[in-house]
Amino acid sequence: MDRQAYTDWLKRAGGALICAAALEAAAAAPPLVVLVDTGTEMPMAEFQDGRLAAGIHKDLGQALAARMGREAQFLLLPRKRIAMALESGQADLICLYLPPWLPGNFHWTRGFFPVAEVIVTDTSVPQPRTLRDLSGKPVATVLGYAYPELDAQLGQGFVRDDGHSSSGNLRKMAAGRLHHAITQQSTLDYYLKVGEKLSLYAPLVVKNYQAQCAVSPQGQVRIGAVNKAIGQIVRDGSVSKILSNYQQHIK
Repeated sequence: MDRQAYTDWLKRAGGALICAAALEAAAAAPPLVVLVDTGTEMPMAEFQDGRLAAGIHKDLGQALAARMGREAQFLLLPRKRIAMALESGQADLICLYLPPWLPGNFHWTRGFFPVAEVIVTDTSVPQPRTLRDLSGKPVATVLGYAYPELDAQLGQGFVRDDGHSSSGNLRKMAAGRLHHAITQQSTLDYYLKVGEKLSLYAPLVVKNYQAQCAVSPQGQVRIGAVNKAIGQIVRDGSVSKILSNYQQHIK
């Protein structure tokens, strides 16, 4: 083997070793442990046989993990156990939250996931033009959830009709048992996509916000790494694609 051939061989061998080392490092990286509330419903989460089978939480967790060179592992817990699990480092993060919803010693990412809370009204009753038009009228709400915007606008005129889930409330609307409901736009979009028969006015927006992720101070990932991954999935269109998967597309 002449000198040039030997030099070329060394370069190829060195490159192969570097690639092998990189693959080994990626394989050795611990999984990204993502918390999911077992009380969550589609389009956010679908559970089958004790595992997360589908939904926005799964898609988002996998997208973030991939950008961080890890695999996503989902830890499913009831809402009352989430804060403790995150504080102790049992999981790395939980997404699609806001700080007021999860008190504790957590690091919060930038806001990045668009969420709209809306009032939907069926067409059998007059269309509300403002939130004040709902004063004294029952509004389907979810048990245990707070609606500060409606409390502020309506005061004693905010009449809650609590149900166990937004999807259940939409089904009650389809059956004519309710006329007004507050829900997330993504939930409404999903139930229209899967064929729920609803005759509704255009939704009345209550508020728009950018949901965040809470990162455990005791976990295996740092807030900077999560924010970097978030920036990547926003820029490459992954967030928009995830939302689009659960929306009705008009042909």
